[in-house]
Amino acid sequence: MLTLPPLSLYIHIPWCVQKCPYCDFNSHAQPEVIPEQAYINCLLDDLRADLKWVQGRPLQSIFIGGGTPSLFSADGIARLLHEVEGLIPFADDIEITLEANPGTFEAERFAGFSKGGVNRLSIGVQSLIEQHLKRLGRIHDPAQARAAAELAGELRQQGLLSSFNLDLMHGLPDQTEAEAISDLDGIIALQPPHISWYQLTIEPNTLFASQPPTLPDDDTLWDIYEQGHQRLAAAGYEQYEVSAYGKTGHRGQHNLNYWRFGDYLGIGCGAHGKVTLPAENRILRTEKVKHPRGYLDLSRPYLYRSWDVAKKERVFEFFMNQLRLLEPALKSSFVDYTGLSLEDADQVLKKSIQQGLLTNKSDHWQTTPRGRLYLNSILTELVEV
Repeated sequence: MLTLPPLSLYIHIPWCVQKCPYCDFNSHAQPEVIPEQAYINCLLDDLRADLKWVQGRPLQSIFIGGGTPSLFSADGIARLLHEVEGLIPFADDIEITLEANPGTFEAERFAGFSKGGVNRLSIGVQSLIEQHLKRLGRIHDPAQARAAAELAGELRQQGLLSSFNLDLMHGLPDQTEAEAISDLDGIIALQPPHISWYQLTIEPNTLFASQPPTLPDDDTLWDIYEQGHQRLAAAGYEQYEVSAYGKTGHRGQHNLNYWRFGDYLGIGCGAHGKVTLPAENRILRTEKVKHPRGYLDLSRPYLYRSWDVAKKERVFEFFMNQLRLLEPALKSSFVDYTGLSLEDADQVLKKSIQQGLLTNKSDHWQTTPRGRLYLNSILTELVEV
């Protein structure tokens, strides 16, 4: 029997100043005038159509992603959050994150976002080296990135933010090991409570995929990771997921809900959702209309498609997310949130356990240090069984 997991909300704002060559997210170059109020109206109507899936739960977290959500006005974000709360109650300790670019224009709005209900910012720095920012197609410079991080720190000291995250990539085109570590040292010096430090991957349907850049070799990438991990640990950051590092009390709650196989409603262009329906023994995936023009067409439904997560897929999806975390995967959570038996898990995990990639305890499974290095092998095994 399925048990309802915690509920989150993802809100997608699709516009960017320009498309970055590595980005495979659903983003579109902004029009001359962004239809902010019309889009917010559609977001709220979209959410109203999804209320049947709330099932009495409060929202534990909200993540406003994109695109570049910080292109919206502070008043627009405040109105959106106020009306969302009128539709679904907020948990007392709700985490509300907004993705932001560190350009001056957006940074000036940070205080307004926090006053409107945002209590956590996620700032896309990506690098503090000018040549790499240009290679990545970013429109800010290192000084703007530092200024944005310092402003977020000031807002936190004033009690207007509870936390903030800085995104940083490594393994960039023609990046040396020394440059990657220098970048990380620069981010640590800004003292964010949370750092997302991840390796650049070339995704299909991106400019980098059609015109592949020269990336560091595997030995260099491994040396970068080892040195970087040591620096982060020495600075008081705890790694709790493959690419997520937080100081005590500053883990990203929204992504944790994803990784723990929680539920989330997804509203906005191309947003995905996952909802559990215990009475029907179903787990449902949803996807909204992808293009802004179609999404804003009031003659069309916002829901593009929905589909059931089959039994075998539930096993894969649970472990695909959960095994990214360094914490144990609780057997009780597997049974509760997939509606399956432990035998269903044992069948697909057996080989990874025998190979020493996973430990199997009475109440949990957990990746071993070797298993973390071969996580893709574990997931491939789940697909093939």
